[in-house]
Amino acid sequence: MRDSISRKALVIAAAAVAPLLLIIFVWVSSLQIRILSLVVTLGGLSVVWLIARAFARRINGLAGFVDGMLDHDATGQRLQTGDDELGSLARSLGRMTPRIAELVSRLSVELTRREAVLASMTEAVLAVDAQLNVTFCNHSFQQAVGDHHTAEGVPLIRIVRDPGLFRVLKQVVDSGETLRERLQLSATEARTFEVRAAPLSNSTSRGAIAILYDVTPQERLERVKRDFIANVSHEFRTPLATIRGYAETLLDGGLEDHQNRRKFVEIIQANGVRLNNIAADLLTLSELEAGRPEPEPGPIPVSDAIHAALHAVEPAARLRGLALSAGPIPDVYILGYGIRFEQALLNLLDNAVKFNRENGEVRVEVRPVAESRIEISVSDTGVGIPPEDLSRVFERFYRVDKARSRQVGGTGLGLSIVKHAIEQMNGAIAVESRLGSGTRFAITLPRFHTGK
Repeated sequence: MRDSISRKALVIAAAAVAPLLLIIFVWVSSLQIRILSLVVTLGGLSVVWLIARAFARRINGLAGFVDGMLDHDATGQRLQTGDDELGSLARSLGRMTPRIAELVSRLSVELTRREAVLASMTEAVLAVDAQLNVTFCNHSFQQAVGDHHTAEGVPLIRIVRDPGLFRVLKQVVDSGETLRERLQLSATEARTFEVRAAPLSNSTSRGAIAILYDVTPQERLERVKRDFIANVSHEFRTPLATIRGYAETLLDGGLEDHQNRRKFVEIIQANGVRLNNIAADLLTLSELEAGRPEPEPGPIPVSDAIHAALHAVEPAARLRGLALSAGPIPDVYILGYGIRFEQALLNLLDNAVKFNRENGEVRVEVRPVAESRIEISVSDTGVGIPPEDLSRVFERFYRVDKARSRQVGGTGLGLSIVKHAIEQMNGAIAVESRLGSGTRFAITLPRFHTGK
């Protein structure tokens, strides 16, 4: 090194003795004295250089020790100590080293713990710098935005092309204030997130961290509640208005109308029955959705349940000229709840009768689909269901033909009750339909082996 301590010391010493040596050579004529002064000068310079080299080596040792203090792979290095100032500095560094190592180890453990917590969170976590470049994101965030190769330093706009999230983080970085907002990321499929963003700042840089909570289920539930209240209000409004209207007609002189008063009372009665059916279906649906513990499921004879349900709908089918038929029913049992299974069968058969054609047919078939599953299907020869309505027929109050459904007294809750009842018994329900050819509902339930 050009500016090493030994070189500087040698230059300074040479500069200090050079004038004296020059004076001796000028004013002293004795050759012996001149040679002696030159030898002494060179010897002194050598001593200065050796002392400076020794100090330089000790200082370089201290520098090497300091450089390796944070290197866990470096082997332990012993410092050369002494009674001078450098020795005191070496002892101070020796005492400081284990403290620094312990502090670094604690910080490393804490950092690893925090990264593990953030990485394992089900909520999406994102951190950005002042330029909105990604500094950290966990796996949940990568799943939320559909990008599994997100890397640190990548601009956020390249990962999430959503102006809402970009705007929130930009505002947090600029203002230093915490923000909370609900957003729907464009990269996801109809998923809503509640974003809570807070500033991150230190002495050298600024940034922001955001936690994205997936509130899609709550959003869907709120929407279902709103729709349910609107539908219930609408379903009750029509029969109540009818009852009120005909009651007012009777009170305003209709009682003296001997020709029509019985008809008015029958209409009031029919709408009262309809209100009662809606209330009963709502209570049933509420019980199914409440998740209350049911008694232990037991064996249900399929043949007995099907024949009982067919017998219940036989009068209504006879009035419309419908033929009820059943394929070969094997002597099998399913595992479930008898009342729920009868409700499901009765609702399916009742719909097949109500929405069938005149002189049509309703058929029930049973077949094993696996060693441990039984399929019961109910098919009709009605007008069928449009393809765009198939995915919604199990929604509450959803009707394919609203006018026809109300005309035959449907509440719009039957198929929803069927779906919940079957799922409560660990079963599944599917529907197939073609316009003009009829509809087929198939329920699959776990089989009960009697051991025979």
